[in-house]
Amino acid sequence: MAKVGINLVTGSIQQEETIVGIDLGTTNSLIAIVHPDSRQPLALREIDGLTLVPSIVHFNEFGEPTVGNEAKQLLVAAPERTIYSVKRLMGKAYKDVSDHAGSFAYKVIDDNTESLVKVQVGDKFYSPIELSSFILKELKHRAEHILKTPVNKAVITVPAYFNDAQRQATRDAGRLAGLDVLRIVNEPTAAALAYGMGVKADEEKTIAVYDLGGGTFDISILKISNGIFEVLSTNGDTYLGGDDMDRALAQHWQKELALTDAELSNDKSLTQQLRVTAEEAKKHLSTNNTFEGSINGKGVSISLAEFNSLIQPLIDRTLTSCKNALNDSKLTIADIDAVVMVGGSTRVPLVKESIAQFFGKPVNDSLNPDEVVALGAAVQADILSGKNTDMLLLDVTPLSLGIETMGGLMDVLIPRNSKIPNKAGRQYTTQKDGQSSMRISVYQGERDLVQDNRKLAEFNLTNIPGMPAGLPKVEVTFLIDADGILKVSATELRSGVAQSIDVKPQYGLTDEEVEKMLLDSLTNAKDDIKIRAVIEASTEAQLMLDTTEKFLVKHKDLLEPHEQEMTLAQMQKLREAINAQDKDRIQKEQELLNDISRPYAERVMDAALKDAMKGKKII
Repeated sequence: MAKVGINLVTGSIQQEETIVGIDLGTTNSLIAIVHPDSRQPLALREIDGLTLVPSIVHFNEFGEPTVGNEAKQLLVAAPERTIYSVKRLMGKAYKDVSDHAGSFAYKVIDDNTESLVKVQVGDKFYSPIELSSFILKELKHRAEHILKTPVNKAVITVPAYFNDAQRQATRDAGRLAGLDVLRIVNEPTAAALAYGMGVKADEEKTIAVYDLGGGTFDISILKISNGIFEVLSTNGDTYLGGDDMDRALAQHWQKELALTDAELSNDKSLTQQLRVTAEEAKKHLSTNNTFEGSINGKGVSISLAEFNSLIQPLIDRTLTSCKNALNDSKLTIADIDAVVMVGGSTRVPLVKESIAQFFGKPVNDSLNPDEVVALGAAVQADILSGKNTDMLLLDVTPLSLGIETMGGLMDVLIPRNSKIPNKAGRQYTTQKDGQSSMRISVYQGERDLVQDNRKLAEFNLTNIPGMPAGLPKVEVTFLIDADGILKVSATELRSGVAQSIDVKPQYGLTDEEVEKMLLDSLTNAKDDIKIRAVIEASTEAQLMLDTTEKFLVKHKDLLEPHEQEMTLAQMQKLREAINAQDKDRIQKEQELLNDISRPYAERVMDAALKDAMKGKKII
């Protein structure tokens, strides 16, 4: 007897697997689908009516994760175990976040190296990919609970300014959550799709997407031509949003009530009252002219005009970003055909009025600004499912393309389902001093180890001038033309030495083989990413051991005997951890070696700088 799936939310017969659209946000995340009957995108709501899931992960003392509103309640009670704003860490190296590491309540491991950032909770170390996967897993479970059907395929959105590493990290997080990520879509592109822009194949439009959230602001200028979305420019401020409006009003009332900073720092409850009441007033003033409330038993009030004057400087900062984005795109206000509003803070009337006035036209704000990006992702998912025949879908790559890196890992340059034609590049360097050649091995597939993927081609970049390890800059570029021919080139940027190879179209795989490779990647995702994490940690630790060993030999006279002994003992512990292939142990022992070596490394550097100031050469 054949089974027939019925979707309990829509009441319709489940024809094919649902592909969901996901907005993986800094503050909140949500999931959406296109309704099979109405053909309209809708955000999935739980029984409580909420669509938004706070992007917060809490770990209890046993290391078990909790995501969303439950985790949000523990931000104050257990800050060191509650991770928020993980999106800001995606694809970032330690040095990228060192300026803001102190602003996080949890421990961001920062040893000022090129390695990807890690978050420490107790004795465990988590990458932003793992943390994001917990949020995506929660969204997946939520969708399956609401739709009463398995959800395994998704389109996920990212900011337009996300680089290749950040996009790949988002894709990996989806895979770790058990999702086949069909496409990574720019958030402003998704917002435009939600408003039906770019639907017609012959449509030509230039649009501005103004995205003001709780803590971040972005402005993107997009050109839509024949179904292709091109980001002309982006601008913004990663520390500007609705929270700043609340802060401005809270400070206004603080002065009115003559509350000192000392009083507020000693009374966290009073501080929370101020913040919560300010947020309540902001929301109330979106539809009213006055607000009255109380803080600590004392009455407070604010008029819409007063509130507008308080937040005007913040809105002016967003307008400056709009001007910069226009300048970067070499366009004028007259060239903009439409303006789309995204983010909860665009509900503030002065924001809408100011943007409409700046661009000289009414803004598109009819859709829920919190949901518009997820709705657009659902529209993109609908196109990929083949159910939406009105919209243009360009040819895409069937499987990811990348090269082999240290430890036999696959480094993806062009992810699967990327539009053709396409171009991507990334820089690599040598591992050994005086290395004169580099082998470039090209692979196709979705697994983390190249041994599980399909080898397409290989060539050697030779005649690299002899330099210390890490100094050569080799740029590897993948270019897929309209016929699906892949050209791989490698260039050593300092010397200009170059080599390239062509790989034939379609790469000789049947549809069945492609499906099998995709299924294998999802089935083995957890093990693959675990192996990748161990290899990356081991490679990073081995480099640190090599560097420390060279340092000890070079500066032996400047170290105390006990410093030498402690360092050698810790190096041995790190080697044992590498041999044990335990990621958390490797990272813990590496962190301890870092702590031991930091004081004398700084001392040696200070001595070298003093010598340099005397006219001597730095060694």
